[in-house]
Amino acid sequence: MHGIVRDSVIVMNRELRPTLRDPVSVAFSLIQPLILLALFGPLLKAVPGMDDGVWNWFVPGVLVMIAIFGTTMTGSNLLLEMQQGSHERMLVTPLHRSALLVGRACKEMVPLAAQAVLIVLIALPLGLNLNVAGAAIGIVLLGVFGIGLGALSYALASAVREQDWLFWVVQQTLMFPLLILSGTMLPLDDAPGWMRALVAINPLGYVVDAERALFAGQLWSGEVLAGVVASATVAVIGLGVGIKSMR
Repeated sequence: MHGIVRDSVIVMNRELRPTLRDPVSVAFSLIQPLILLALFGPLLKAVPGMDDGVWNWFVPGVLVMIAIFGTTMTGSNLLLEMQQGSHERMLVTPLHRSALLVGRACKEMVPLAAQAVLIVLIALPLGLNLNVAGAAIGIVLLGVFGIGLGALSYALASAVREQDWLFWVVQQTLMFPLLILSGTMLPLDDAPGWMRALVAINPLGYVVDAERALFAGQLWSGEVLAGVVASATVAVIGLGVGIKSMR
């Protein structure tokens, strides 16, 4: 176990180096969330029940959106390494095969946390009423969820390595329904029955509800507990599937 942890840290550091050398890319990826904050957020004030709490409702959803956009696309990096042959060189090293996946997945927590902090700081002047402890826990929760999604993305890349175009077909096909059915953009209270049934089985929806409760300072609410369970479940399933595919 000690060897796997050590090897995972080695892989994580390797994956982080390009990001640390090019922080502009991390900042550039914030353009879409910033556009949503500037153009879509004010429109939500017209939604009944929002009023002054619109930013506390909307910003957590934007953070979840950043997480799912960023982590579901990470498998494309693995596809590129497979095409260039660098992944095969990693496979012949004495590193544990499991560490190759765990290290990659854990790396996703760092840029995700940095982007979340930046979005929160930008949203504060707009009217976000922040609970610092809740926001910190929420970012960690997003990181755990992101590890699971990142691992699933790598598993998908490994499965379609001979037909890399399938990666983008599956990624786009799954990502947008997950987002729409999680309530990140609009409330789903008045959604039709069949849609609410899909919402009930969408783990992303529980994470979104947990983030909103945490940002509001409701640290011990049922929504937070459900979000923790959903994030942990996705992380366990993602790592399990990803490690199996890497082996």
